[in-house]
Amino acid sequence: MTGTAVKLDAINGRFDALAFKRDFPILAKLVHGKPLTYLDSAASAQKPKAVIDAMTFAYENEYANVHRGAYYLSEKATSNYEAARETVRKFVNAAHAEEIVFTKGATEALNLVAASYGRSVLQPGDEVVLTELEHHSNIVPWQLICEATGAELRVIPVSADGSVSLDSIQSTIGVRTKIVAVAHVSNVLGTILPVEQIVELAHAVGAKVVIDGCQGVVHEAVDVQALGCDFYAFSGHKLYGPNGIGVLWARRELLDAMPPYQGGGEMIATVKFAKSTWAEPPAKFEAGTPPIVPAIGLAAAIDYLSRIDRAALIEHERDLLGYAMDRLVTVPGVKLIGTAQRKASVQSFVMDGAHPHDLATVLDRSGVAVRAGHHCAQPLMTALGVTATSRASFALYNTREDVDVLVAALHKAREILL
Repeated sequence: MTGTAVKLDAINGRFDALAFKRDFPILAKLVHGKPLTYLDSAASAQKPKAVIDAMTFAYENEYANVHRGAYYLSEKATSNYEAARETVRKFVNAAHAEEIVFTKGATEALNLVAASYGRSVLQPGDEVVLTELEHHSNIVPWQLICEATGAELRVIPVSADGSVSLDSIQSTIGVRTKIVAVAHVSNVLGTILPVEQIVELAHAVGAKVVIDGCQGVVHEAVDVQALGCDFYAFSGHKLYGPNGIGVLWARRELLDAMPPYQGGGEMIATVKFAKSTWAEPPAKFEAGTPPIVPAIGLAAAIDYLSRIDRAALIEHERDLLGYAMDRLVTVPGVKLIGTAQRKASVQSFVMDGAHPHDLATVLDRSGVAVRAGHHCAQPLMTALGVTATSRASFALYNTREDVDVLVAALHKAREILL
């Protein structure tokens, strides 16, 4: 943990993003001779030195395999790994550390729920409800399980502004609904879904709720007990932590009842050729050597965030989003994609006459990093009538000046491309 992040969370009542930016070594880098303006944190956020240092220290001083060794290094690594689980528990306010399952990413966490819980409860005629704005990682696993079980997918449509209306949610969730799997925050549009109301409607018909929280934990304060959902998944690399680590939170009683997702070492109680028995959760779902140092890095990222005034950070991101939306439309030919009233700091846009990939390539020459493409959300692109978008996503280290650099680069790109 650097002193900056502890001491300078706001100056004169305003969030001091520049102070935090200095905690991220890569953000001092020049790209094509220009200062890096990193606006792709929705894809993967940069890492503060606190995270880098924590992982380096673990590898250099306290690394060994966990849970299996009766020697100092293994015991120390095990203690650090399980301490990381407790850090995650507190971060999302889970009731028990045993409800926190470490995976290699949110994609694996969602596949785990679909393959283990979904396969065990779904029958022909049952329904799994998604929204039209889901990431492929919260679509394809459910398609696979529906094909295997005979269940059916139903889809809640997205409105033209990128919002999801309660009327549409109510009309799609019905008596045959067994699972509702939705994003907390859209990775393409920044739309914040009404997850609390979705949980209420789903539970009213006896359905379980799975939330893809990859963007939610970054831009919202998450309390899984208050949300009332049944499963919540997120990744480390979008939360200023390393890649290779994800989290599945699930209610303990559900984890107890679910069959294993993968077989191997650590997830067993006994192994015989006739039959094996399973360890208690979360070990039952952590087959093989787990992501030991990535888990330590994720805990360091959460510790870093915990020393920041979260309310001030959320307000800072809202200010950035509003400023960006106002400034982007001053560029001739630029159209915003996704203007829902409740949004996190993610903004997609298109420019008339310029393909998003070409636009992103030209912006890169100005040191500006934005995402371009379908963002692993092809059904959403179809619903919105576009093939791809450019996307700027803002994080704790971004400033209004970054928005100004983006807008200036867009003006320059327009001269080059049109």
